Amino acid sequence: MARRRKPRLVTQYLEDISRKALDLHGDIVKDFVGRRTGIYALYRRGKLYYAGLATNLVSRLKSHFKNRHRESWDSFSVYLTIGDKHMRELESLVLRIIQPPGNSQLGRFSGAEDLWRQFDRGIAAKQKAERDRILMFEKEPEESFFALERPLRLRARYKGTIIRTRLRRDTKVRLRGKLYDSPSGAAFAVLKRPVNGWWFWQYERGPGDWVRIAELRS
Repeated sequence: MARRRKPRLVTQYLEDISRKALDLHGDIVKDFVGRRTGIYALYRRGKLYYAGLATNLVSRLKSHFKNRHRESWDSFSVYLTIGDKHMRELESLVLRIIQPPGNSQLGRFSGAEDLWRQFDRGIAAKQKAERDRILMFEKEPEESFFALERPLRLRARYKGTIIRTRLRRDTKVRLRGKLYDSPSGAAFAVLKRPVNGWWFWQYERGPGDWVRIAELRS
């Protein structure tokens, strides 16, 4: 049986070409590139100046002889692709990582989630858990006023072992045959020391995507 070829993002590329090539040998460049779709990059003295997406690469490159970038680049590279299904997101990814000085906008990721707020909340929860551990706080008053829409499966890692349990709608946890009033109480039973159970336990937000249950209260 013939092996299936993996789909390619970049099918052909042409790198580090002087802009003079478009004047002197534009016909040859057009023969190779044609009206193809892809990502292109403009350089000045070997440093990236600008990057962009184009459905007609040769035409776009020639336009940069006349627009605001005309005096700012001396060489270019092109990366040819099949279709443009994911090209807009790829362009945004390149711009956000490299941040070329010639690009005024860095683009957006359609439908993607920015994790900055979750990261910020995670740091706050971790710092609170550390404070609670140092000050020997065992109770979290907010837990008794919080209810879930449905029970959830939980897990936690401790000394190389995965511990599994369930979180009830009233936020009580049944672990090893005993019912605890809160996730923190169940976590204390595992660690034998005060700990923020909302930081210790995880639930499955999506298939294979386990996150801390502190997110449920945010």
